[in-house]
Amino acid sequence: MALEVAIEKKVGDFRLAVEFTADGAPLGLLGPSGSGKTMTLRSIAGLDAPDSGRIVLHGRVLFDSKQRINVPPRERRIGLLFQHYALFPHLTVAENVAFGLGRLAEDDRARRTNRQIAGMRLEALANRYPNTLSGGEQQRVALARALAIEPAALLLDEPFSALDTHLRSALERQLLDRLESYKGSTVFVSHNLEEAYRVCRDLVVLARGNVAARGPKEEIFRRPPMLEVARLTGCKNISRARRAADGWIEAMDWGCALRVTQPFATSPAHVAIRAHHIRVRSANVATPGATHEPGENIFPCWLAGMTETPFRVTLDLRIGGPPASPGDFHVQAEVFKQEWEAFRDTPQPWQVQLAPEWIFLLPD
Repeated sequence: MALEVAIEKKVGDFRLAVEFTADGAPLGLLGPSGSGKTMTLRSIAGLDAPDSGRIVLHGRVLFDSKQRINVPPRERRIGLLFQHYALFPHLTVAENVAFGLGRLAEDDRARRTNRQIAGMRLEALANRYPNTLSGGEQQRVALARALAIEPAALLLDEPFSALDTHLRSALERQLLDRLESYKGSTVFVSHNLEEAYRVCRDLVVLARGNVAARGPKEEIFRRPPMLEVARLTGCKNISRARRAADGWIEAMDWGCALRVTQPFATSPAHVAIRAHHIRVRSANVATPGATHEPGENIFPCWLAGMTETPFRVTLDLRIGGPPASPGDFHVQAEVFKQEWEAFRDTPQPWQVQLAPEWIFLLPD
């Protein structure tokens, strides 16, 4: 049982053309603002009509342009959860959760409402109104309401983006718990790469209205199929590239030659490595756990600048010579603070390692 989407829609100069399938595991929909993520969800829900294509949910055709089928939103059995809650201010929590159940008998309506209220731990809030609730409580009510109709598909559009970090984490755990027993199809839209990675098994990456990548999340992050996908999935280190020799690539923007393990038949356009895969050390300290011969893809480097979070440090590094200014650097490396403390006060140059197994190549 799956949600199958293959649609096209043109709005002004923007053209959406997407095709994907979401089965029982949550599917992540990634892309920058304006890439078509929300338009895709609205088309699935029936709030917007595509110009052409088909939408099939668990074998039931919801939209088919050739057969002139366009099932109304209220008959699609789709639960929607948006970032701004969209609760009815004049209804209590219990009444909001029960809102979509008006066609059921009173006993069934009460049973479903109570089950969702209990599942989201809202019992103590059942008789309160939305304006008395915190943002996290309101979003829990919205999720309970979306699930109360027992939807065949659940569409989540940036559901945590309006919440602070603590509430996001708590609600994410509750969502994952609820999805464990949910039997329908789930599409999860997020700008937060780590959030989408935690929640979803497979990803679809949109760029300018088209599918730029789709498949298992590990593969998309490990081997992005094109430059735009690498950037959209957070890769900070990308250089123009050309073939140097068998198994070697010249990183033209970094001024170095790199051995790589990824096979390539033609010269790639770019070479890339994620910041957390770069190793940095004092020139006098061996790299623990190195998987290749000493000296392989290891270069002298100088610090041009740095930024830090509570647990990590991002280092702006120039390869081959000291920087002329803070913006004069080649790569960014992300290291845990305990690693940083081990070499921060040692003399420069340090050493940077771009391990061959973590380098990936991007076609033209």
